[in-house]
Amino acid sequence: MRFVDEFRDPAAARSLIAAIEDMAGSEHHKFMEVCGGHTHTIYRHGLEHVLPESVELVHGPGCPVCVIPMGRIDDAIWLAEQPDVIFTSFGDMMRVPGSKGSLLDAKARGADVRFVYSPLDSLRLAVDNPDKKVVFFAVGFETTAPSTAVTLVRARELGVTNFSVFCNHVTIVPPIKAILDSPDLRLSGFLGPGHVSTVVGIRPYRFVPETFGKPLVVAGFEPLDVLAAVAMLLRQIREGRCEVENQYSRVVRPEGNPAALALLGQVFELRPHFEWRGLGFISQSALRMRAEFAGFDAEQIYEMPGVRVADPKACQCGEVLKGVLKPWECKVFGTACTPETPIGTCMVSAEGACAAYYNFGRMHREAAQLVGQSGLR
Repeated sequence: MRFVDEFRDPAAARSLIAAIEDMAGSEHHKFMEVCGGHTHTIYRHGLEHVLPESVELVHGPGCPVCVIPMGRIDDAIWLAEQPDVIFTSFGDMMRVPGSKGSLLDAKARGADVRFVYSPLDSLRLAVDNPDKKVVFFAVGFETTAPSTAVTLVRARELGVTNFSVFCNHVTIVPPIKAILDSPDLRLSGFLGPGHVSTVVGIRPYRFVPETFGKPLVVAGFEPLDVLAAVAMLLRQIREGRCEVENQYSRVVRPEGNPAALALLGQVFELRPHFEWRGLGFISQSALRMRAEFAGFDAEQIYEMPGVRVADPKACQCGEVLKGVLKPWECKVFGTACTPETPIGTCMVSAEGACAAYYNFGRMHREAAQLVGQSGLR
């Protein structure tokens, strides 16, 4: 396949759906799509409701914006409000609520908060504004961490002294293990993340079948990718196999990207622990800068409050991130919590499950079914 429309072909979709129905049978299968990009594909194209009732898709903690706890957002706002600081961030972090509002609220109060497309844009701001202190809010899984690492290496080469990074990069394997260790959820298998796997490959997921006895298929992000991955999971179950398979082989290599992995190892090391929204503290689940880059580490340069902040009681983002709840089951979904007035991160992020449901009309189960039935069938 060479073009996007080939991955959205209704005839091919119907063929895959028929195969899924044949393999699924009456036994209930619950698969978790780890990545928020998969969640948006599923609900943009109505995939969940063209699948048989015996196949259920649930959301996982694969949205990097969604899993950042409120305390870290408060630290970011505190940094932005320091004298002579230009605080830079990707756009999807601007409206994430902390206990004192969002970065956009801080900007409205007078903080110099700027949206950037790349950490290199932040470094350029530092070079162009030597009388200011430029801080970049680094967020994301292994997908975006290499761009931060490249920027830090470049900053050291240039000898830039007014640039630092507030590092909140997280890693994909520990939260999957935390989900599997959780008593809240019984899963049949996983749709593995496509973007992260372009960097880490498929080998890190071997513990899922080997230790927990669950199949995992790394999937792409078009409708046929997701349907093909579901069919591959069901085929494994039907044939009595339990493996890591790569549906996204046109992009993902088994070994990942060795150059990117080497760069990450040069710049970062694992934190002993890190707090995840909805999952609590997970050991060795996030990155921090090595000692050689301490001069660029905002957590070393500034004495941030570092206070742990509980989520608002009305917000159930944590349960959504663990796949325990569907967004429409949250009491404030679509009422007090909307993209315009978000209470939780899942409604803000471009990869958030609540935003996917809201933006694509899945306000409740009945509406979702109607949209799905008029989709690819």
